[in-house]
Formats: sequence, C-alpha cells, structure tokens
Amino acid sequence: MKHLILYILLSYSLFALPLGVENAIKKSGISKNDISIYIKEIGDNGGVVASLNAKKSVPPASVIKVMTIYASLLKLGFNHRFPTQFYTKGKLKNGQLYGDLIVKGFGDPTLCTSNLKSIVREIKARGIHGIRGNIVIDRSYFNIGSKDNSGFDQYTYSPYNAMPDAMMFNERVSTVCVTPNRNDIHKKVVDGSYKVVNNLQYVNRSCRGKYSWPGIKIDKSQATPKLILKGKISKRCGKRNICKVIAKPYNSFYYALKNALVKSGVNVTGNMRLEKVPSNAKLIFTHYSKSLEVIISKTAKKSNNLYARHLLLYLAAKMYGAPATLKKGRDAVESLLRQKGALGRYTPYIDNGSGLSRSSRVTALTLAKMFDNAHRYYGQRWMNTLSIAGVDGTIKKRFRSTIVKKRAWMKTGTLKRVKNIGGYLKSKSGKLYTVVIMVNTKKGRWRASQLQNTILKWLVTYKGGATKVAEQEEPLPQIPVKKSYKSNENYYIQIGAFDKIPSSSYLSNIEDLGFTCVVKHTHNYKVLIGSYQDKNTAREALAKVHKSIHRGAFITKM
Repeated sequence: MKHLILYILLSYSLFALPLGVENAIKKSGISKNDISIYIKEIGDNGGVVASLNAKKSVPPASVIKVMTIYASLLKLGFNHRFPTQFYTKGKLKNGQLYGDLIVKGFGDPTLCTSNLKSIVREIKARGIHGIRGNIVIDRSYFNIGSKDNSGFDQYTYSPYNAMPDAMMFNERVSTVCVTPNRNDIHKKVVDGSYKVVNNLQYVNRSCRGKYSWPGIKIDKSQATPKLILKGKISKRCGKRNICKVIAKPYNSFYYALKNALVKSGVNVTGNMRLEKVPSNAKLIFTHYSKSLEVIISKTAKKSNNLYARHLLLYLAAKMYGAPATLKKGRDAVESLLRQKGALGRYTPYIDNGSGLSRSSRVTALTLAKMFDNAHRYYGQRWMNTLSIAGVDGTIKKRFRSTIVKKRAWMKTGTLKRVKNIGGYLKSKSGKLYTVVIMVNTKKGRWRASQLQNTILKWLVTYKGGATKVAEQEEPLPQIPVKKSYKSNENYYIQIGAFDKIPSSSYLSNIEDLGFTCVVKHTHNYKVLIGSYQDKNTAREALAKVHKSIHRGAFITKM
C-alpha cells in the first residue's frame, strides 16, 4: 500500500500541472484537449515547469514563422542582404545606351519606392543618360505561379494575402490616396498597370460611420485591373490611403523605375519585357536590401506573411538551386533545422512558411526545442528579433501595462479558432524560460488570449522549481542533409577544387554575382555553381562564369 501511495505521489509530481496553470485553465473555460503547453527552463538540461499535450500536432498559425526565420539565419547570417542585379545589353555611346537595361530579381521583399533614388543614381553613375531600348525584367529565380493573392480568406485583396515574386516591389501593394476635403484622388506611386475609377459621391455630412470611408471594388475582368471607388463620403474627411493587392509587382516596378529615370533626365524609349538575363549581358551594379537581421525582425514582430514566404523561397534557391519552389523551401528549412539539432522526433509541416495555412502542423515540444536551440547559438540578439512585450510588434499593446512588459520575447499566431504564442520569458527571480502555449478552440480567441496572459503573468512571479527533466525524444534515424533533385537538375559548373574547404568570403563573392554556390566533398572540396535542368541552360551560365569568375570553369554532370 505504501508503495502504491508513493507511486501516485511521484506520478503527480512528475506529470501534474502547477496550480497556477491549472487554475488559469479552469478559469478560462477551455477544455484541456484544446490546449498545448510546454514551459521549461532554458537550455538542454532545463527542467520542465508545465507540459500539457506537448506532443500533439496542432495548427501553429504565424508562430511557424520562427522556423522559417531561424533556418534563414542559420544559412545566411544576420548580415546577409538580398541582391537585385542590374545589367546592360548593347552599346553605350555619348551617354545613350543603345540596348536594354536588364533587372534580375532575387526575391528582395524590401525593395520599394524609397530605393529608386539610389538605383537611378547608380545607373547614371555608369554614364547612362538615355536608354534607347527596353527595361527587361528577369523574375525566374522563383517558380511559384502567377497568383496575386493566396485566396486564404474572403479578404482577397488585403496585403497579408499577397503572394511572393522574385521581382517584388512595395510588397505587391498598390496605394491610392483619397483626400475628400481637398478633392484629390491619386496613386501614391506612378503605376500604369492598373486604373482608378472614381464613382464617389461627396456629401456634406459629418466624417463618421458610413460616410467616413470610400467603398471599394476591384475589377480584374480585363487585362488592366481597376480599383473602383464608390458610395458616399463626407467632403470633410481628410486623407484615406486605400492599400490593396491589385497589380503585378514587376509591372509596378517597371513603371516606377521608368518614371524615376525620366524625372532624373534619363529618357527611356522602350517598354517592359519579361526575359531571363541573356548570356551576353554586362553586370553594371548590384543593389542590396537591408540586412537579414532587419528583415527577420520585421517578419517576426509585424508577422509579415510576404517576408516569410520570400525567406522560404530564397532558402530553396540557395540550398537546391533556382528556380525556387515551395517543396524545395520546405525541404531546405527542415534540413537546416535538423543539421543544427533544432528539431526533435516530430517533423513539422510548415507549408508556405508564413502560417497563413490550415494545413501547417507542429507540436509545442518541437517549437520549444527550436526556441532552446536558437537561444543557445544566438542568445539575446535572436530574442530581440521577436516581439518584445509592451514594447513593439504584435504584443506591444497586449502587455503594455502588465508585469510581463519587457520580460517576454514572443511570436504570436492567430487564425480562426487558433490563438498561439511562443518564445521566452524572464521571471522576477532571474530565470529564463522557453514558453509555448497553443490553443485551438471554438470558445473564442479572446478566452485563449486571456488564458495565455494569465499563465505568462503567473510565470513572471513563479518561484518554484522545475517538476521534471525536459522530455526526451527517441533519436531519429540518420536523415540526409539535402534532398535530391537529380531527376530534374543534374548539371553543374565546376569552378575549382581545393584541399581545404573554401572560405565563406570566397563563396559569398560568387553568390553576390548571382550564382548559387554548392561545395561537394569527395577526396577534395569542389566548388560548383548550379544545378541546372539541362545542358543548354548550363552553357548559358558557363558563358557568364567565364567572363566574371574563371576562364577554366567547365560543365559537369552529377
């Protein structure tokens, strides 16, 4: 009997939730079956404070972004910058380019109107004061179809539904400025790829309710889409910005660039064409994005879906060669996280990398393992890319006047019937915890949010110890680091073979020229560019390699 009582007590101490967590769940009215919790002290040997359904696979919503972000950081580093390359084809004579200006996009999600000034300055610095040809855009780095929006919900044209593109511009958002009290309607950026139709009626009413905002309709029935303004609006209203996903980003970029060039005195006689960079084109300069640290911070803090999608696809091309696909992107994220030991037994399904998905799945335990791993390698610098409670991002207002303020670094995730949060929390006693609280319920997201808030507040004041050692998972069988895409892509360009692994700066210089670099180790270290789907494509690339890197480079099949 004594042994039975001892067993029951031990079982309770090992698996029962702390009283503070139990009370919070009871107060919320949410079933335990709808809740996944994993809270542990930071570090591989950190004990577990609370665990509930930690191995249950559930929809993560935007919390899954942290996996895309962390994989990007592991592969590229904080200081990496997306390139956008500018080429010319033709002859430059007396300041006139008798040929084309060619732009190759690599998926820079930050490229926007404010970058045009420096881009135009760089073009003019090359002696180009007129373009007697076309502006050619190469958007072949991504292979993701032609959809403008994800169609995830009924808010089709909202910015969060924007789809990625290798030649992104202004996050695919078209902005129309409506200012009734000045009788002014105009596009924020010159863009001939869509039309604005003004059917608004101005009324002498207070700028409130139904008279405070214009009605909007998007018509894509014809080649040139239309944004139609309709309904009644008060003539007393000030500026209203209508931000919608309407036009193709490469079209918008073309019109904005051409307008900026003409304004600076560079006349362009041609039009836009979509083509790959020809082999005889000359690279004149590369525009670089803001640092990856800035990009991943915006992705996490603002929960930017488009940025997350671009990170996934960029990794796809970096790991497995262009063109990038979603499948390659998913494989790349999983491979990078496994290499670093950031995944346990339960493989997540990250879908498009942004969390705007009903098919994504992850466990609380897997997320906690990744958070632990990221902290081990990048510490506070990594934590600061997440939303800081009461300070910025998605939890700025949520914890502004609470004891959690400045003590939590979190990523949130919200979908219909889904409310999740995960990251780190520092208690008043100085202990740092990894925290994941995921709720999938029909009881209301506000209940889930209150439950999470209550648990986090409780944890700030928690003085108890961990109730058990962190859950151990069965080791996975050896998984190859890279997936094979040989069935479609097996041509490479070999540019060198070395006794020692080449330096990262050497490889970065090659990638800055627009090539995807791979190092294969047999009896030496072979530096390869590729892969390519067919020999003709490889030959085109080889011509560029001979010009810009090494005359002795050659094509090899693997």
